[in-house]
Amino acid sequence: MTKYTSFRMRTLSFLLDRRAIWIIATLAIAVILTALVSIGIGEIFMTPDAVVKALFGYGTDMNELVVKQFRFPRIAMAILAGAALAVSGAILQGMIRNPLASPDILGITWGGALATIGFLTVFSDKANALTVSIQWQPLASFIGAVLAGFLVFILSWKNGISPIRLVLIGIGLTAVLQALTTLLMIIGPIYRASEANIWITGSVHGTNGQDVLTLLPWVAVLLVLLMVYSRRVNLQELGDDVAKGAGAMLLRDRIILLFISTGLAGGAVAFAGGVGFVGLMAPHIARKLVGSSFGVLVPVSALVGSMLVMIADLIGRTLFSPLEVPAGVFTAAIGAPYFIYLLYRSRNK
Repeated sequence: MTKYTSFRMRTLSFLLDRRAIWIIATLAIAVILTALVSIGIGEIFMTPDAVVKALFGYGTDMNELVVKQFRFPRIAMAILAGAALAVSGAILQGMIRNPLASPDILGITWGGALATIGFLTVFSDKANALTVSIQWQPLASFIGAVLAGFLVFILSWKNGISPIRLVLIGIGLTAVLQALTTLLMIIGPIYRASEANIWITGSVHGTNGQDVLTLLPWVAVLLVLLMVYSRRVNLQELGDDVAKGAGAMLLRDRIILLFISTGLAGGAVAFAGGVGFVGLMAPHIARKLVGSSFGVLVPVSALVGSMLVMIADLIGRTLFSPLEVPAGVFTAAIGAPYFIYLLYRSRNK
């Protein structure tokens, strides 16, 4: 009995690890079950079968209102944001060949944070009311995250892109963006500063169906594009010399991969805020489960990231009820010690 299954589709052909397929299927089922349980928990409790009936239009009017208008968009956003951040981190770790790389470390998340705080500060009047529609905030966040990602790329350029230089520039840029964000929060309206602080921490509270429909095609297209480029990441993990010897165009590939990573992180940050450390933890957990082959690492990272954000959101809105704690508090509470552990382990190697 062979370990791999051959898969061919027009110009694409690759081998699928059967164990990885089972892990992906198991995680997918776990994500669905977690989503059903999370949707059902709240002031109005619903069993999983009642949630399914409400989703498909066979539940009571009250259940359908609660599920479709309030809970399902929130859980769907947690799934999308978690997947996007996790895959963004997996790209950066594979491309840079550094287990500590993530959108948080390279300044992408803080680029979105700075743009968001700037938006709330500039467009708030003396009465703390916004002078433009709040619907423009996600666009501002996305632009800020993308600009931060490409600023890291430009500053790291010197006869090509060095992975180590990219990380160092990213850490420096993160410090600058954090300082500017804090400055804007201090000089801006107090009410907006409090609102912005919740957004920086990361929360899917207040998500609506339109937000989900806006983010969904963006994440889907970038993930499909990434799967096409999965082999390029595998080559880059072997080192620049090996990748060049195999015919890879490193500069072009890194630009495209950086665009995909920044786009995924920017989209997640725009709607869910700065949910920290998901892009760091999820790829590591996925690598423990299926190894480093990028073709299977991407879907497993996405599923693990979705689980992390959903569970963090569930804990945040139920454990301290009626007070609601942003999901980013719990991902950071787990991720920060894990980051320290990775640093400690790398020091002892």
